[in-house]
Amino acid sequence: MADMTAPRIFGDPYETPDGTTVIPVHRPVGVFAVRDGQAKWEPAVDATRVALLGVGVGLVAAALTGIAMVHRPPWPDLRGRR
Repeated sequence: MADMTAPRIFGDPYETPDGTTVIPVHRPVGVFAVRDGQAKWEPAVDATRVALLGVGVGLVAAALTGIAMVHRPPWPDLRGRR
């Protein structure tokens, strides 16, 4: 008999209508899909979200760099006058 209090990493497998057996992984990283005797790892990563996050970070970095290059610093100019 299995110890029901022990943490499990893999969930109970289930079969989809097209005959694929899906084995969920309880940490949100993905699932194993078994079709025609071949196991394939399907990661739970949304590529669109990752790409949009990269674009957003790039835009914020570009905007802050532009502001820093145009804006005069709040401290006095220490170069001296000639």
